[in-house]
Amino acid sequence: MTPRKAELLDAAIQFVTEHGVGNLSLRPLAEGIGTSARLLIFHFGTKEKLLTEILGEVQARFQAVVTSMPQEHGSGGRAPMRRFWDHMTRPENLPLLRVLYTAHFIALENQSEFGPYLTDTSRNWVSLIESRLHGPLRNKAIATLCAAVFDGLIIELLATGDLRRSTQAMDAFIGLLKSRSGK
Repeated sequence: MTPRKAELLDAAIQFVTEHGVGNLSLRPLAEGIGTSARLLIFHFGTKEKLLTEILGEVQARFQAVVTSMPQEHGSGGRAPMRRFWDHMTRPENLPLLRVLYTAHFIALENQSEFGPYLTDTSRNWVSLIESRLHGPLRNKAIATLCAAVFDGLIIELLATGDLRRSTQAMDAFIGLLKSRSGK
């Protein structure tokens, strides 16, 4: 990726974080980040491809958090999944999560354009989660369940703003996993 394209991508991520993706249009986006729609098309091709790159970059940043976390229980005995939850539910991450989940629902409406992105994202997260699981929990079904519970609780948090209840639900799920693993 060229430095200019990376700069535009970062600016676009900041723009959609502040303004959302529900009614994303190239001209207002371009104006908002100090460029032209023509330049965005030159670098990204279409609005859908730009959105795919935005989502891919946000996903990559969040996945880097997972890979940088130790797999063992951290200080205070917190499970890796809980430490990731704590990181992702920080106030500064919630706008990016809102963009990500809103865009996923939009992408579901346009499978012809976004189908490969959705499939790849799911596959990448499941593989990453599976690689972090131990013993009898290390399989695709449990990794898929972890991803689905996380997604559902994030959507619940974004919809209600109830961090306490959502975190309690995450703790209950982690407790179920621990009981299943025998630890």
